Amino acid sequence: MIPNLPLANAEQTTDKPVVAILTIEDDLQLFRGNRSNFVDLIRTGQMMGMTTYVVTVKNLKLNAPRILGYTFRNDDETWIKSWFPRPNIVYNRIPQREDERLPSVKRKLAALSKQPGIRLFNRRFFNKWSLFQWLNENKATKPYIPETKKLTDAIVLGNLLKKHRLLYLKPVRGKAGVGIMTVKVQPEKQLPYRLQIQEEKGSRTYRCATMKRLWDRVTKQSAILGEPYIAQQGITLAAVNNRPFDLRALIQKNGVGQWELSGIGARVAGDSSITTHVPRGGYIDDPEKLLNAIFGQEKTGKVLGKVRNTTLMLARQIERSAHYRLCEMSMDLGVDETGHVWFFEANSKPMKFDEPHIRNKSLERIFQYSLFLHRKNNDAKGGATS
Repeated sequence: MIPNLPLANAEQTTDKPVVAILTIEDDLQLFRGNRSNFVDLIRTGQMMGMTTYVVTVKNLKLNAPRILGYTFRNDDETWIKSWFPRPNIVYNRIPQREDERLPSVKRKLAALSKQPGIRLFNRRFFNKWSLFQWLNENKATKPYIPETKKLTDAIVLGNLLKKHRLLYLKPVRGKAGVGIMTVKVQPEKQLPYRLQIQEEKGSRTYRCATMKRLWDRVTKQSAILGEPYIAQQGITLAAVNNRPFDLRALIQKNGVGQWELSGIGARVAGDSSITTHVPRGGYIDDPEKLLNAIFGQEKTGKVLGKVRNTTLMLARQIERSAHYRLCEMSMDLGVDETGHVWFFEANSKPMKFDEPHIRNKSLERIFQYSLFLHRKNNDAKGGATS
């Protein structure tokens, strides 16, 4: 039986949207997800005059006038349960792909996307293979995409290795770099195929004499992870002090409904790490400083301008191909030794950026775009065209 809880924010006016942060229930801790991120979202929403709360898939009753959700009480830093108005905006922050693939969750997200009066942000995680297909379809975005194939058999791997001395093998639904492999061809060595596998902690390296041995090791790893893989041309990234770095860009819709770059950070690879993820020994740095050290000030300005234009072009193409509304995405990009920009990955549920100026802007943009959509919806109801 649901307790007789108070209705929070009962005075909510119709000129501001109600924003619900969607996650999944948890037996031990009420709900799953990044709690500090949820607190930041709730505080930002309140600061901008919008009722904001956390709701689980189970508690989001689409036809109910009020919803059982959670808010954060600052006085004693406690999560409390309360009744809230029905949302106009649902911001999908279900944290794991496995959770999103549950039948009950898939049904709720499908129903949400068809619900009149509710706008759903970030309908689902991206699939890596789909992303590369979408971006290869467009002549404007194709030059920024490394050659990428589905890793279906040893012939695919062998053919790619004839063209590229370095390959990245990535799980289609991977997260945080777990399970990524690199294959390097070193023909002068007795064991010419060098395979490095990223694990939860650190990495393992194998050397193989033949393509058959290499393929056996790769298939064994993909079976352990239980995921299909893609094989991708390796790019020799620009490096400072022999440490390669990539760029992490955050692209969001702004208060007039247009894609805008909220910020770019740089992630420098740790020693012997395949990826630049900070938990794997990588570190955060200033992109302009790093690029200046390699290209000089004048060329750095051009490279950063190219990065900005490329991210916006890629975001528009991804949204067109996805056939559903997106409000934000983060992108991993590389700059090679010539200054060319490469796209590696996009994430429809960006993690928190550690750079304060990017973080603050990212929070505000979510609510600015929510307000834009809400007003547009209200204008349509009133008979205005948009």
